[in-house]
Amino acid sequence: MPVVEQLLGLAGVGKERLQLCWVSAAEGQLFADYVTKLSDLIGQLGPFQPDDFKLELAAVETVLKSTRIRWLMGMDRQITEQENVYHEKMDSEAYQAIVRQAVAEEYEKGMIFQALADGPQSVREIAGKIGLPVYTVSLRLNDLERAGQAEFHEFEGTTAKFVRMAA
Repeated sequence: MPVVEQLLGLAGVGKERLQLCWVSAAEGQLFADYVTKLSDLIGQLGPFQPDDFKLELAAVETVLKSTRIRWLMGMDRQITEQENVYHEKMDSEAYQAIVRQAVAEEYEKGMIFQALADGPQSVREIAGKIGLPVYTVSLRLNDLERAGQAEFHEFEGTTAKFVRMAA
């Protein structure tokens, strides 16, 4: 849940659109109160227009499918509750900070990967399309190249153009 909340925040959708409440069948009033509260919240947020967030939602999906994030989410309890081979446990908050940083980086890579679906683009063109600084796009594009997800395509004058590789 925290990872998806973070991603919805990064995407501009709003993490408050994701809610989870555990309610028993015997707690009818609690359920009714929760539905009323959620209905009021959605009314304040207004209707969600998925077409306005196509690029962002595709990037979110890319992140949730990434091996790195899936591994980090799956290893949480083992890393924070059990000792490693050096008899050390990692502090839960420190681990969550690592996860949050990884999610942010993977989201940036996902945005670049999705932006490249439109064909060959320069680092500046990508940065303009997705709203990230040129330096950040350059760093994450290097990550995508190393992973075989993007590659140099051609020079247009002195400007390098990159393309997306098959996922």
